[in-house]
Amino acid sequence: MTQSIAPSAAPHPAGPGRARRVLRAVAVVSCVPYLALKAAWISGSHLGIPAGSALLDDRLAMAVVNGLSVLLDSGVIVLALVLTRPWGLRVPAWLLVSPVWVATGLLAPVMAGFPAQLVVRAFGGGAPSAGREAFLDEWVFAVVYTGFIAQGLALGGLFALYARDRWGHLWRGRVRELPAGSVGPAHRILAVAAAVLALPPLTLHAVWACGVSAGLREGRAAERGGEFYVLEALYVVFLLAAVAGAVLLAFRRGRALPVSVPLALAWVGSGAVACWGGWLSLASLGGVADLADRPTPLMHLAYAGQMLVGLLVAAIGAHHFAERSAGAARPAA
Repeated sequence: MTQSIAPSAAPHPAGPGRARRVLRAVAVVSCVPYLALKAAWISGSHLGIPAGSALLDDRLAMAVVNGLSVLLDSGVIVLALVLTRPWGLRVPAWLLVSPVWVATGLLAPVMAGFPAQLVVRAFGGGAPSAGREAFLDEWVFAVVYTGFIAQGLALGGLFALYARDRWGHLWRGRVRELPAGSVGPAHRILAVAAAVLALPPLTLHAVWACGVSAGLREGRAAERGGEFYVLEALYVVFLLAAVAGAVLLAFRRGRALPVSVPLALAWVGSGAVACWGGWLSLASLGGVADLADRPTPLMHLAYAGQMLVGLLVAAIGAHHFAERSAGAARPAA
């Protein structure tokens, strides 16, 4: 039987406070440059696309991908409204949590990676490759990624406030205080499976972050720079975060830690590795004209492995919330 997450207290029907209104405005406004750029490309504009870019090779594919991107980023505006309007408290938990988890997974690596790449570039270690320069003008990356960071901060703040009001009782206390029913054999089986499946992608991303080119196509290996190593290191960090959150929660390790710590690790880590693993796998299916740039079997293994790890860890978090929610609802019943 499907179990819903019960609110800890009666929802407040009043409108959002000033902080939430500001965060909502930031989330909406930060979507405008990206949506405007995508709309221009769909209409046929070459704004920000240099001559000879691979984006100009397939007009139909570019329109389809940009249309999908518009839908995804428009979801940020919808989420900002849901998280700040009184009717948003009546939205079913699964219908809200799923897109927020996806948004977290897609935005977290950008929020961490882009500033790190700027630092690397400032010290001369991340000069853009020739392939990237032919792909898009540099100012496009600055505009788009800055907007993504603003979206992530605003949406994250809004969801934290919303979740505190609606489900805050489900992550109160310490790990040692977790009810017996909220951590069971199913959690531990999934945590062990996630840890085992994480080994191949974790190893591959770690060796690529250290400069090893094994498993990479010639074109990808030739374009590596400081920015590439930053991204590979971030994949390692998010994989470790996902597995650590799952293990801490399932085996009650770190008993003095607040429950929110392993839950946050599992939430952000699983979202990042699952969503980017899925996105990279999907992008690789479109095919690349140059054989030297096509993903290798080991690259596919890394993408698929991290996607499975993320989904398993997310299942642990969902199971945990369902069990604690059911336990909180029984006394009231």
